[in-house]
Amino acid sequence: MSKEIQLGSPSNQSPTRHASKSSHQVAHTGDDTDPVLSSLPVTKPPKSILPTPISISHTRTNKLTLVPLIFLIFFEVAGGPYGAEPAVSAAGPLYALIGFLVFPFIWSIPESLVTAELSTALPGNGGFVVWADRAFGPFFGWLMGTWKYLSGVINCAAFPALFADYLSRVYSPVGSGTGYYITITVMNVVLSVLNVTGLSIVGWFAVVLGVLSLSPFILMTGIAIPKIKPSRWLITAENKDWRLFFNTLFWNLNFWDSASTMAGEVEKPGKTFPRALVVAVVMTSLGYLLPLMAGTGATDASPDAWGNGFFADAAGLIGGTWLKYWIEVGAVLSSVGLYEAQLSSGSFQLVGMADLGLLPKFFALRAPFFETPWVGILLSTLITMGLSFLSFNTIVASANFLYSLGMILEFGSFIWLRVKHPDLIRPYRVPLRLPGLIVMCLVPSAFLILVMVITTWKVFVISAGFTVGGIAIYFIMGWCKANGCLKFSTGDSS
Repeated sequence: MSKEIQLGSPSNQSPTRHASKSSHQVAHTGDDTDPVLSSLPVTKPPKSILPTPISISHTRTNKLTLVPLIFLIFFEVAGGPYGAEPAVSAAGPLYALIGFLVFPFIWSIPESLVTAELSTALPGNGGFVVWADRAFGPFFGWLMGTWKYLSGVINCAAFPALFADYLSRVYSPVGSGTGYYITITVMNVVLSVLNVTGLSIVGWFAVVLGVLSLSPFILMTGIAIPKIKPSRWLITAENKDWRLFFNTLFWNLNFWDSASTMAGEVEKPGKTFPRALVVAVVMTSLGYLLPLMAGTGATDASPDAWGNGFFADAAGLIGGTWLKYWIEVGAVLSSVGLYEAQLSSGSFQLVGMADLGLLPKFFALRAPFFETPWVGILLSTLITMGLSFLSFNTIVASANFLYSLGMILEFGSFIWLRVKHPDLIRPYRVPLRLPGLIVMCLVPSAFLILVMVITTWKVFVISAGFTVGGIAIYFIMGWCKANGCLKFSTGDSS
């Protein structure tokens, strides 16, 4: 590599329901607070705006700790440099290297800072859905949930296709026809069953996959150093495809906020989340830049040769056949990790939406023993499986568009929560005043608008259709809640 209701009847919704109770929200999560803040005299308890969870994990063994969270964030975003090759073919090594050097500063870091502040201030499941709901109300919470959930499952659907594509280079029958469909179906089912076993297991599994998938690139970079000619980095493509270039950059470096949907499952989120995000940003950025420098600088391959999967060919040219096959295996393992991380994020997002009253209570049901949201996992798996057979390029572009809509709303929620709830306890706080925060969010927002403007009409129509469908479901759920057809949470604060 990424992607993003109070479904009560609009007539029944009270503008004051988000602040219906007053209690210290950190007491709800069991997290540690800033020692400086806790030492100050408090005459009035700060209001909690975190919704009361319908169901929670009762075992510490299934809580996410620092290292697994780092690798889950890594797989939410990247999973290694696999999939970065089209940036080279679209614009050439020079622009690809500049893009992966600069883009983390104008996009990844601002998004990570927003995620760190809001995930620690509102450490419950649902993440960005909770932020939008508490900032602008249930309708916008539903819009956020629609855009981010769909972008996530669409993004997740790309990984079985990548898995089959890389595996076909080793075993050709899985690349087309019946073998292709069987491979995608089996991957979806097996990995979904693994996801039910719990975030702790999935998190440590991600650690193992991350080490195995990154190792061949570390070796490739080391072997390539004496073969690098810096002049090769200055080459540009003759016919530049800027749409493909920017979509590739965006797809490979977004979804930093996806892990926020699992904040309620993290051990001491106030401390763990900021640390995990810092390490993940550095690891991901270097994980793209260094292999690209090695692959473009140590080979004479033209930009046209850099299609999906070319890193394996570049590794073969640099280190030999053994390294090529290792990267092929690493790509398969990376696809597994990406799938697991995205599936976990999507299923826990649905739990958070149920806590808010945006979805029926049964979405918060947890599996016996493992305490994972099996309803969300099942629904996400079925949608992902259906989307896995679509065109890979259409999948990426549609996920980017929906994610862009969600991110603009997310930046707006971040700014407005600073204004609306200045007394909210924030264990981590972005060290900028309001004007600085606005500028920090405007720069990546301009890029989001660019990504949406340069999209194709087909992607625009698909995204508009999903949005209209989501709004229709919002009102259907509101009718169900008003008429008692399904059971919903009130979405009140704890």
